[in-house]
Amino acid sequence: MDNKAEVREFLVSRRAKVTPEQAGLPAGPNRRVAGLRRTEVAALADVSVEYYAKLERGAIGGASSSVLDAIARALLLDDTERTHLFDLARAADGIPLSGRPRRRSVKNVMSRPSLHWVLSTITEGVAFVRDQHQDLLATNELGRAFYSPLIGAGGRTPNLARFQFLDPASRDFYPDWELFAQMCVAIMRAEAGRDPNDKGLHDLVGELSTRSEVFRQLWGAHDVRTHGSGTKRFNHPVVGELTLAYEELIITADPGFVLMIYTAEPGSPSAGRLRLLASWAATGSIAAAPR
Repeated sequence: MDNKAEVREFLVSRRAKVTPEQAGLPAGPNRRVAGLRRTEVAALADVSVEYYAKLERGAIGGASSSVLDAIARALLLDDTERTHLFDLARAADGIPLSGRPRRRSVKNVMSRPSLHWVLSTITEGVAFVRDQHQDLLATNELGRAFYSPLIGAGGRTPNLARFQFLDPASRDFYPDWELFAQMCVAIMRAEAGRDPNDKGLHDLVGELSTRSEVFRQLWGAHDVRTHGSGTKRFNHPVVGELTLAYEELIITADPGFVLMIYTAEPGSPSAGRLRLLASWAATGSIAAAPR
C-alpha cells in the first residue's frame, strides 16, 4: 500500500470530521471546506502551515512524537486513530511496526498443540483464533457449530471479511449487518496501518474492493478501530437470535493473532440457546430450540 497516499487520505478525512465548534474555534462566514482548514489545524498543533501541509501531502517521515501528538490533539483523534497515525509514521521511517515481524507462519502457530488445548477447554462459549487477515484459523467445538454458515463444507480457509461482504448469508447471520461491516473494515484499516507491506492483506483488500461496492466505500472512509470488547447480536440458523458479549485477547507468543471469545449472560435466553447449540454440535440434532 502507498504510505504517502494513506497518510494524506487519513489526515484529510480526519480534518473533515472536526468542526470549528468542536475545536473551540469560531466558525466564521464563507467556509468552503468541510471541517477545519489546514491553517486551523496548524495553529492548534502549534506548527507552521507549511509544515502541516507537508505532512498532509504524505511526507510524514521524520515527524517527531511531540508533533504527532500535537496533530492528534488538534484533530481530536481517539486512541485507536492516534495509534494508527503513529503506525503510519513508523512505516514511513522504515521502522518495524508495533514490534511485529512482517512475516508470520500460520503453520507454526496452528501446529502448536497447547493452543488447541486452550480452545478445547472453553466449553460454554464460542472461541476461535483469527489472524490479521480475518482468517478463521482454529475454533473450539462450539465455535465450529456457531460459525457453520461461514465454515461450510471446506475449501479455502474461512475468512470473516469475505463472508461479511461476499456471502448473502451474512445478512441473515448478522442482524446489525451495517454495523458489522463498518467494524470489519475499520479493524482491517488499523491492521493495514501497522504493516503496509502485508501482501496478504493488500490482496484481500483488492479482492473485496473489486467485488463489493459497500466495502470500497467503507475502505475509502479511512476509519480505524480495535475490537476489544463489547456486545453483538447474531441470528443463528439452528438456534435463532443470540446476544453475546465478546472479549479479544492478544496471543503474545504470535503477534498478529488474537483469541476471540463470545459468551452469553448467565441465565439469559442466549445462554440457553448456546447450550442448545452445543448439544447440536455434539449430537447433530436439537430439540425445540427457542427462537
